[in-house]
Amino acid sequence: MTDHQTTHQAEEDARNEDILIWLNGHIVPKQAATVSVYDSGFMLGDGVWEGLRLYNGTWAFADEHLDRLFEAAKAIDLDIGMTREQVFQAVLDTQKANDMHSDAHARLMVTRGVKTRPFQHPSLSRQGPTMAIIMEHSRPKIARPIRLATVPHIRGLPMTQDPKLNSHSKLNCILACIAAEKAGADEALMLDIHGFVNTTNACNFFIVRKGQVWTSTGDYCMNGITRQKVIDLCRANNIPVFERNFSLVDTYGACEAFLTGTFGAQTPVSEIDGRAIGDAAPGPVTTRIQQLYKALIHHETA
Repeated sequence: MTDHQTTHQAEEDARNEDILIWLNGHIVPKQAATVSVYDSGFMLGDGVWEGLRLYNGTWAFADEHLDRLFEAAKAIDLDIGMTREQVFQAVLDTQKANDMHSDAHARLMVTRGVKTRPFQHPSLSRQGPTMAIIMEHSRPKIARPIRLATVPHIRGLPMTQDPKLNSHSKLNCILACIAAEKAGADEALMLDIHGFVNTTNACNFFIVRKGQVWTSTGDYCMNGITRQKVIDLCRANNIPVFERNFSLVDTYGACEAFLTGTFGAQTPVSEIDGRAIGDAAPGPVTTRIQQLYKALIHHETA
């Protein structure tokens, strides 16, 4: 297919060529924002990250995002070396330096830092963490609903690599995305270890059946903040919502499907494994959830 797109597709913005990036306490031009080849993140994917979105001068749900970042760092025994307040101040400083007011996306990345020798053991990372904040002008531009393909790559067990971690080690999801693209889709639909539908390689996944909203149990999916906001909005607005196991058979028979994520909020899905899901346009339940979420963002950022 020639009209491939990604779930993080954005309008081209020339200002992003000259953005300033926060790197280890300094704000530097994009071209100067470099790290050592000995950095744990580059060498081993040893680090965690977080994404935030700027609406009307406010970083939406910043507390929840910082909670997730610090919990992930604690889980991998990584000392960020900064307080929550200092991390958020770095975000605000980067925003100010780039003169950003809305429609911006920030990616916070923390690694275990530069290693003394190029080997795995974390004790070789002795120089403190590396932290970077990439902030771009970013307005989503999804030309059509997303097409998904189910892939053999699964969301694994917590004792291997917990899917709830926003880890720099994303190769499993990257391979899933490649497999989906080879199948002519935009993104991969991934199953859990039991064969139930779980999530995509980059976003959380919902279906709508007979007015009911279904998503996975949450046992093997990303700890999605937007996912939880959608569940909460459904419960608060009398939209039946269930966190449950469901199969591809259930999915193919869905009236609607959509993805959730910080970047795109709710992105409609039109096709799964060659089966049409609803019409070409977002369905009525998806549309209502999008409206409720926009209202929530307006309330949070007013």
